[in-house]
Amino acid sequence: MSVVSLPERTRISADRYQKMVATGVLTKYDHVELIDGDMINMAPIGPPHSAVVARLTRLFVLSLGDSAIVSPGASLKLGEYSVPQPDLMLLKPRADFYAAQLPTPPDVLLLVEVSDSSLAFDRGVKRALYARQGVAEYWVVDIPGRRLFVDREPTVDGYGEAREHRSDTVSPRALPAVQVVPEALFA
Repeated sequence: MSVVSLPERTRISADRYQKMVATGVLTKYDHVELIDGDMINMAPIGPPHSAVVARLTRLFVLSLGDSAIVSPGASLKLGEYSVPQPDLMLLKPRADFYAAQLPTPPDVLLLVEVSDSSLAFDRGVKRALYARQGVAEYWVVDIPGRRLFVDREPTVDGYGEAREHRSDTVSPRALPAVQVVPEALFA
C-alpha cells in the first residue's frame, strides 16, 4: 500500500510579510492582510462601510484630542504570523505615531472592524485571533444588522465579555468619556 502525502503549507511570517510591503512586492493595490500566516483577500469597501468608518473617525478625533491616536486602516502586528488591517484603532499616544514599528496588542485601546459582508469572518476568525493575542477591546459594526458587537476581557479561548448593542450608548472601556450610539452610525 502506498502512502499519500499532501503538500505542506508554507506560512508567511509577519516579518516576511512586512518585507514584502517594504520592497514593493505587495502594494496598495494588493488589498490583503496576513492572518495566521495566510494572505487573505479583503472585501472591497463600499459607501456604507466608508461612511461608518468616517463617522467613527470623526467622533473619536473630536472626542479624544491627544488622549489617543485615531488610526483608520492601519496595520497591527499580532504575534509571529498575523498582520491584520482593522478598519479603525484607538492607540496609546506615542511621540512617533508608530512610525518606527507597527502597533502591537498592548498599544491598542480599541480595535474596530466594520462589517458589510464579512460578519462571519470578523466575528469568527478575527475575533478569536484578537482575543488570543490579547487585544483588550474589540468592536464589530454590523452594517446589515444595524448593531454593534462589543467584546472585552480577552483570553486564549475568546472574550470573557460579549455584548450586542443597538440604541444604547457605548463607551470604550479605556476611554469612557467617548460615547457612541450605534444607531447613529447608520444615519
